[in-house]
Amino acid sequence: MMRRHFRRGGTLTTCLAALALLTSSTAGAAGSTALIQGSGSSWAANAVNQWVADIAADGVQVVYTPDGDAQGRQDFATKTSDFSVTSIGYQGVDPVTGVPDTSQGRSYSYLPIAAGGTAFPYQIRYDGKMVRNLRLSGQTLTKIFTNQITNWDDPEITADNNGHALPSIPITPVVQSEGSGATAQLTLYFATQYPKLWNHFAGAPGMTEYFPRQGNQIAQNGSSGAMNYVSSSAANGSIGYVEYSYALSQNYPVAQLLNAAGYYTLPTQYNVAVALEKAQINMDKNSPDYLLQNLSHVYTDPDPRAYPLSSYVYMIEPTGVYPSPEPNITTAKRQSIADFAYYAICQGQREIGPIGYSPLPVNLVEAGFGQIQKLKTADPGVDLQRLNIMTCANPTFVLGHPDANYLAQIAPQPRACDKNGAGPCTTEAASGGGTSGGNSSGSSSGSGGTTGGNSGGTSSGGGSSGGGTVPSVHYSLRVDPRTGQIIIAAHGATGDAAPVGMTLAPQNSVSGGSVLVVFLVLVALVTPVAVATRRSKYRRSSR
Repeated sequence: MMRRHFRRGGTLTTCLAALALLTSSTAGAAGSTALIQGSGSSWAANAVNQWVADIAADGVQVVYTPDGDAQGRQDFATKTSDFSVTSIGYQGVDPVTGVPDTSQGRSYSYLPIAAGGTAFPYQIRYDGKMVRNLRLSGQTLTKIFTNQITNWDDPEITADNNGHALPSIPITPVVQSEGSGATAQLTLYFATQYPKLWNHFAGAPGMTEYFPRQGNQIAQNGSSGAMNYVSSSAANGSIGYVEYSYALSQNYPVAQLLNAAGYYTLPTQYNVAVALEKAQINMDKNSPDYLLQNLSHVYTDPDPRAYPLSSYVYMIEPTGVYPSPEPNITTAKRQSIADFAYYAICQGQREIGPIGYSPLPVNLVEAGFGQIQKLKTADPGVDLQRLNIMTCANPTFVLGHPDANYLAQIAPQPRACDKNGAGPCTTEAASGGGTSGGNSSGSSSGSGGTTGGNSGGTSSGGGSSGGGTVPSVHYSLRVDPRTGQIIIAAHGATGDAAPVGMTLAPQNSVSGGSVLVVFLVLVALVTPVAVATRRSKYRRSSR
């Protein structure tokens, strides 16, 4: 009897220890830190600024200037910044403009820090109403931004919207004026999927960060400038391109894009997670482009949930040794870069889903750990004791099961009215009206993708206690389309546990950042104990 009691107590002690570990503050630099300055992507700025605010409470000071990807890479090359953020790597020269683009000999590595969807906010008002359910195919989108479709009543736009004609309002494409990662991602899509349309307009093949503005196109600086213009009172008929976060923060509609499966989808964190399972990542550690992305298969992903214009964004970190050739990157600065990067790809990923981005999958987090390790290789004084995938509170995987992207597995299927030839959907949820799960149907099933691990968003756990084998307990996860919450239910031989609603990504990164992981750990550890205890009592009473 004592032995059985001891084993149960040991399991509970382990449970409480796991709770204490995972709910403790995960920031707080182990070594001394110093102020660091970064610059670059405005596409990623809302995510980066969230992390800057979060980690400031732990004494790590970061200043970030969203002056565009191209400028950020140049700032890094000229050593006027400590790190940069960019959607693409150094190009040598811009393929269209010929603008030089190198690190000028400064040693660096690319570190994936976030994913997201390039979205298309638009303003179409008539009869005192705002259109909120616009749908566009890739070809129609390309023709709009190459000035071949110039009015919202164009027959191709009408066809995308299943015969529902829009009013005769001139289209004003809003492009970004700086060397922009959003422009690079958009024009790469055009150049890859619709090369004849794009090459004729741009005058040269390939993508560019500098949009070749023509005709009545309006140029604005950065994602915030483009978003502010589209949403202004004088911009009826306009359409721009920004990261989804910018439109979501203003409850502003974005176009649903037609994917290869024939569904019009939004750039929610779930749809982006699904699409990016098709991204081809450079895994050659000897390549200067290690971890950079090839998105060709993302554009053509046959999963009905996929959002075609999904992509990753990267931190460029300094890997040169101190003091030469990095006299300005001290050990304290490098420690700040390491702490900031670790927070960004682990706990910080919980903060960005609700604001319009999509968290990184485990394979890129683990690869990111390797990139952070290069900071210590360059400077042994950097402390990386906390770098551990098992305590990384990233919402795409759970403790003990880091081999599956749970966001992709629980991603809802599109609704019937989102299919090409049906609809359009008329509800607010279908039009991107301020919900991160915009086009969800509440379905818990999943199709397509290459997630590995258990399908359908389930994991299993079990164990033994007190001399008996306890049946496996299975946990099912689905997302509530109205609230964006994860619903978790445990199923086993003793019956189904009551579903528990839990916010996918709490805003409090310290007290709430590990809630989902902690919950699953507790269920996995406590349920077998409870089952074993019940069985033990039953055996004693039956004697």
